[in-house]
Amino acid sequence: MKMRFLHCMGLTTILALAFSFPVSAQLANKAKEVTGKFQPTLESFKQYRYPEWFRDAKFGIWAHWGPQAVPRQGDWYAKKMYQEGSADYKYHLEHYGHPSEFGYKDIIPLWKAQKWDPDKLMALYKKAGAKYFVSMATHHDDFFLWDSKIHRWNAVNMGPKKDVVGLWQKAARKEGLRFGVSEHLAASYTWFQSARGADTKGSKAGVPYDGANPAYEDLYHPKTAPDDNAWLTNNPENQKNWLACITELIDKYHPDLLYSDSELPFGETGRNMLAHFYNQDMAKNGGKLEAVYTCKLRPSEGRWVQDIERGMMDSISPFPWQTDTSIGDWFYRTGQKYLTGTEVIRMLVDIVSKNGNLLINVVQTPEGDLEPDVMAILNDISKWIPANGAGIYGTRPWKIYGEGPLVNGKKEKGTFGGLRDKQAYSPSDIRFTTKNGILYAYCMGNPAGDVSITSLGRNSKLNDKAIASVKMLGSDEKLNWKQQDDALVIQKPAKLPDWTVIGFEIRFKK
Repeated sequence: MKMRFLHCMGLTTILALAFSFPVSAQLANKAKEVTGKFQPTLESFKQYRYPEWFRDAKFGIWAHWGPQAVPRQGDWYAKKMYQEGSADYKYHLEHYGHPSEFGYKDIIPLWKAQKWDPDKLMALYKKAGAKYFVSMATHHDDFFLWDSKIHRWNAVNMGPKKDVVGLWQKAARKEGLRFGVSEHLAASYTWFQSARGADTKGSKAGVPYDGANPAYEDLYHPKTAPDDNAWLTNNPENQKNWLACITELIDKYHPDLLYSDSELPFGETGRNMLAHFYNQDMAKNGGKLEAVYTCKLRPSEGRWVQDIERGMMDSISPFPWQTDTSIGDWFYRTGQKYLTGTEVIRMLVDIVSKNGNLLINVVQTPEGDLEPDVMAILNDISKWIPANGAGIYGTRPWKIYGEGPLVNGKKEKGTFGGLRDKQAYSPSDIRFTTKNGILYAYCMGNPAGDVSITSLGRNSKLNDKAIASVKMLGSDEKLNWKQQDDALVIQKPAKLPDWTVIGFEIRFKK
């Protein structure tokens, strides 16, 4: 019997599996039984309504963290270490040995997370303004960070020997944050096929890497067919495996948010998962749907939240959406350069002005703590948020998202089809949000002179209301301002705050 079957099924079925293959397929299919308001059809998903908690939250922090941090070489190490000639292959050869002898399975026990303090980190993230927190549940390396009963390669059995997802969830609840999980498993089946290769030259030419060993097939996955090489596998057994595993994750933790690193996977199989996710959430919440599912596909008529990786919208979206990105590499990498606190704040403001949320990965060391550079980023955000959060949380887009050079100029596309998440903002770039009849205007660069907002001039087609007051967020200074025909002109404050992105609260006469 192949160990693959154990990966899919619960421990109570092991004896049955030993005698009959059809039992594994039958049990995997049980996760497809859907009862409740939502059925596995796109038509049924039109009933979905975006929860207010997500629309109001705006800012989430993500722990994109796991065994791949151990070599300190950044993202995709588990794949690249098996790609002959790559930098990660060479690093692995030098520091660990040949991947036919010391493979990724041998990296996993080295991940101890001995400095990880989820309660301490969650308190920092709350102070920095996060309203929800997302734990990676499994990356493409097929290692589960939850207490899985159907997959032995998990963080309770190996490595830290802790329920990482469960402990993150407990810490998030303690701080009053919503909790989510990310799954990257759907792409794992093809992504991890590099572990089945072999060198083409040298003394180890033709010697299979450890991923070809049947004893570890439940980690590295069965060999795929020649035509099964896209981001998402076309193999029905792989798809059933994914459904069983993600269903276990949902049913064990009942997260508020579930992220897939792909479009909604696998046709009807993915729709079964999503219907179950929504239905079980309604059962948990007494009939009220609070669940959010994010994937890399723009919905029509709602259905889920579109996620844009390493990029953002170039206009106001009619549907709430999310940017996912990182302050640096996705996994820890020695010597990496991080975004600054100001760059994160600018990104947040721009995204919120377009009806989006920002989910940002805070890079942890393999040991589980944060570098001083990362702590400094959180500290900068923590100073800005208390003064300026009124124009972020609970807001909605205004008539336009902003004005200035980056609105009027050429829009540079990012890697995943959106604007790049790092842009050259100037003091003339303004972003707008609104809440309870109040308009918030953020100057994206520290003004060297007066602030001029053309969208709020008396003759502007966007604004037909007289302005009653203008206040700088985080300051009690009385501002001098004038609503002219062509612009609202705010005289440069005598004392600017200790941050770059300056917010103004603008109230209108009734």
